[in-house]
Amino acid sequence: MPMLKGANTSVPAQRVRVELGWGAGPGVPDVDASALLLASGKVRSDADFVFYNQPDHASGAVHYEGKQTSADSVTDAVTVDLERVESAIETIVLAASADGGTFGQVPGLHIRVLDAASGAEIARYDSADATVETAFVLGELYRRQGAWKFRAVGQGYGSGLAGLATDFGITVDEPQQPTPPPPAPPVAAPVPPAPMAPPPPPPLGAAATAPPAPVRLTKVTLTKDAPSVSLTKQGGTSGAMRVNLSWQVRKQFQGWGAKLGRAVAMHGDLDLDLCALYELTDGRKGVVQALGNAFGALHQPPYIHLDGDDRTGGTPGENLTINLDHKNEIRRVVIFVTIYAGARSFADLDATVTLQPQHGAAIDFSLGECTVPSTVCSLALITNTGSDLVVQREARFLVPERGVSPQRTIDYTYGWGMNWTPGRK
Repeated sequence: MPMLKGANTSVPAQRVRVELGWGAGPGVPDVDASALLLASGKVRSDADFVFYNQPDHASGAVHYEGKQTSADSVTDAVTVDLERVESAIETIVLAASADGGTFGQVPGLHIRVLDAASGAEIARYDSADATVETAFVLGELYRRQGAWKFRAVGQGYGSGLAGLATDFGITVDEPQQPTPPPPAPPVAAPVPPAPMAPPPPPPLGAAATAPPAPVRLTKVTLTKDAPSVSLTKQGGTSGAMRVNLSWQVRKQFQGWGAKLGRAVAMHGDLDLDLCALYELTDGRKGVVQALGNAFGALHQPPYIHLDGDDRTGGTPGENLTINLDHKNEIRRVVIFVTIYAGARSFADLDATVTLQPQHGAAIDFSLGECTVPSTVCSLALITNTGSDLVVQREARFLVPERGVSPQRTIDYTYGWGMNWTPGRK
């Protein structure tokens, strides 16, 4: 249902998917969705901010899904389970921020609220008056007399995501521009310092607690021109790092309508499998994948775990988790994806990869267009050099030789030298 700015409508669904969409093309800035959970107009803490570096709310009610890209459009999505929203939360602000430009350069900016179960559109607001803004509140979900409603807002900010977040009470860790030193004061005779009284002792039973770390808004997008990033320099070499793969079929080939004879011939549900080849510092090698139920382990070798086998496509997609607390035992990891069923090639599929370290900036990239009959694609190479942990964007579409499995093709390409036997789910 199209809406005007300021209008509101009831939200009958218990779980909704909120999509921010815009047109893709040269010169269009990158746009990111976010959600802020408010009580009395402010967040209760920085944990009430859900975005690419903090994708899950502690309550489980709000989840940042990430981007889906096609040839002419991009969507970024957040899911909200309204039944799980804590009673103290009155409003969920749905916002967007532009990286590398303004919203005046973003064509077709809009927000849609969909029933997550059926996909039916509940509300839509198209923003047509953006100019120099770098952040936008497009809408909000709010409680009214025990029920949820959606309001089209359309309020812009010129101070980017940091300014928007700060306005709602978020503590932001952003680099400050250096300021010139003040002029030297005139020299005066030294004055002996007054004796300082010792600080009072803390009350009995009081524990010294450090203030929570401010929210980091930085992120890294890997491209062909800038394909690698140091996790060490990003401060992301400890804790769990989640690797997410999400995908969708381009609109003209969705469902059963793909024509036979195309590089992609759809026959039922598309099933992609996220996998990883690993080599440990003690020489052990292996694979983590759904095929053969080789799901790995997080707290023992190989310190890589596949969360499950998603056969639906889309988001949340498939996730690998790597335990970076054991990085010194990991020599290298190749993350790759294979087509298990539903397509003959990656052509006409759009896929996005996101690496989310527990500490440090999110890293994302798209695979780009596949122009060969590929059934296996290497996504990223993680290498421990001894002094650094480096993520390299690969995005290589490989074509297996006749009779050679996708896994063996990856093995040959990266020189793993493993023996392979047939497996099944």
